[in-house]
Amino acid sequence: MNTTQDIHARAIDTIRFLAADMIQQAESGHPGLPLGAAPMAYVLWSKYLKHNPANPRWVDRDRFVLSAGHGSALLYALLHLTGYDLPMEELKRFRQWKSRTPGHPETTLTPGVEMTTGPLGQGIASAVGMALAEAHLASVFNRPGHEIVDHYTYVLAADGDLMEGVSYEACSLAGHLRLGKLIVLYDSNRISLAGSTELCFTEDVEKRFEACGWHTQTVVDGNDLAAIDIALMAAREERSMPSLIIVRTTIGFGAPTKQGSHKVHGSPLGVDELRRAKENRGFDPQKTFHVPEDVRRHLGSALETGKRSESEWQQAFFRYNRSYPDLADQFKMRMAGELPRGWDEGMAELSTGTKPVSTRKASEAVLQVLSKNIPALVGGSADLNPSTLTWMKECGDFQAATACPEGTQGAVGSCWGREGRNIHYGVREHAMAAMSTGMSLHGGIIPYCSTFLTFSDYMKPAIRLACLCHARVVYVFTHDSIGVGEDGPTHQPVEHLMGLRGTPNLAVIRPADAAETAYAWKVALGRTEGPTALILTRQDVPAIDRSVCASARGLESGGYILWESGSKILELILIATGSELGIALDAARELARRKLSVRVVSMPCWEIFDAQCKEYRDKVLPPEVRARVAVEAGLRLGWEHYVGLEGAVVGLDGFGASAPASVLFKEFGVTLDAVVDVSLGLVKKRKKR
Repeated sequence: MNTTQDIHARAIDTIRFLAADMIQQAESGHPGLPLGAAPMAYVLWSKYLKHNPANPRWVDRDRFVLSAGHGSALLYALLHLTGYDLPMEELKRFRQWKSRTPGHPETTLTPGVEMTTGPLGQGIASAVGMALAEAHLASVFNRPGHEIVDHYTYVLAADGDLMEGVSYEACSLAGHLRLGKLIVLYDSNRISLAGSTELCFTEDVEKRFEACGWHTQTVVDGNDLAAIDIALMAAREERSMPSLIIVRTTIGFGAPTKQGSHKVHGSPLGVDELRRAKENRGFDPQKTFHVPEDVRRHLGSALETGKRSESEWQQAFFRYNRSYPDLADQFKMRMAGELPRGWDEGMAELSTGTKPVSTRKASEAVLQVLSKNIPALVGGSADLNPSTLTWMKECGDFQAATACPEGTQGAVGSCWGREGRNIHYGVREHAMAAMSTGMSLHGGIIPYCSTFLTFSDYMKPAIRLACLCHARVVYVFTHDSIGVGEDGPTHQPVEHLMGLRGTPNLAVIRPADAAETAYAWKVALGRTEGPTALILTRQDVPAIDRSVCASARGLESGGYILWESGSKILELILIATGSELGIALDAARELARRKLSVRVVSMPCWEIFDAQCKEYRDKVLPPEVRARVAVEAGLRLGWEHYVGLEGAVVGLDGFGASAPASVLFKEFGVTLDAVVDVSLGLVKKRKKR
């Protein structure tokens, strides 16, 4: 008997049946992928994956992303068997309330889960961002004989991942950037939820990836451990381009009547089918959640191996620290997510201007200061740098080579290669957002990305996952309203603000002038518990006179009292954001001339304001003052949150139009006169009661 082969087979089947038992006990889940993909996962985790189960956040670990997140039971089995803090009791509570084994992996719940996945395509796209982060940090910090950043990013993806457009965008860019330490294991079982992929997905995936600049291989039998081993070895040796390993598997392998069928994709095997599958593989069908002792010892050795690997890295870092102490300090600070001392120096001067300026232009000035103060700041736009103004002028471009591509000399930035901090995403908003999540989760980088606000729709799935992951990402959305003007309703966001505000754990900040824009960036960079969206104007807006109005520092509280007319009993509150704050302020002064006692509240960030204590919120918006008018050049829907059902909203009820911005504001009624008329009507109505 070949004992070595037996332990491999038993380990793989243990992984398979732990997953199947989890799903059967929960009476919910996806057994097809774990049963079919267990061999490739086993080879990777038992031989190649560099990780320390005792310290899941070791900075130089390999990253493993289960992009096919519906196969979560496979990952939980691997984590448990290799020694992570995921006891058997948690496996038995798969998909149950408050368990650490949710239906799809969640990085904030389960040790060893690198990213929250499930929406197909997002994992592989975010993994491209992780690989980019590794390449950038290696270029910045490694020195000859001191490679303190040296790890791979592995992905297990399925047919559905590669059908999703976001994966194509990201993989296209990965090939261009030659991210050679990105390796994708493609579980090609040719079955999706609805049936065979012959129904809808018959392209030559290998040729597609070759065309994108990837190294490709095919393993024709997903149970051939030697072939998988050889393919992984070759992929690791190929450092000049990312690698795709197509592994032909049988979905639900071992299930006697369901394997190879879509019926095994998203439903438990059933008691009888699972019993027969275990019998066929020599497992005791009477035992559930069974781990043979030799398998536990075999896969559990990852714990000691991981500790040893991290210890060796720590010793290497000690030597690095002696040779390059300043770099070592910077590395530790960046991987801890800390901002450098004095990171906001020079920003105060940006808040003192008196000339009208668009908030996108004000943001550009802030970004240049921040780029010098915060080396971890890395980002770019979806081919919109000249419009969103989000390039860092002295930081170079992240590219595969150190030389500028032909024809780009003299373009914005200078081509530095891996050390460059400006990322040219091309017209790839889906990938840009997902990659930013990956960079944040990798650590060592504070990513930002930018496009027009109307195109945030392309990014919403990735934004949502970033919120679930608590990823520290800054989204810079410009061209924020009908103020876009002649480009028309396709480019004029009206519903987007409310859509973003409705996303849990996303802070949406819409500053009103240059001073608030500077504070908006400060808040965004200081916020570590989730992503932040900055909403900026295309058109110039007036600088608010802070000598007669409150300091823009009030933005740090989300909302604040900007101005009020006098000391008599307050009759009316005007609430506004962004470019409409100036309209509200002018309207308030006109109402004050008409003897009304009025207050103007700047409300740049609902989420931060709502997190303030009740005492502060009631001070800004006294509950007894119910005459309230909100002013914003977006949909009215949602402002009831602050004005109540008795208040009023000056805003839009539909799409914009193509015309100069000044005409649009007039025609859609977002004007000083409209605010005054609505306010007078509201106060008059309340006085009659």
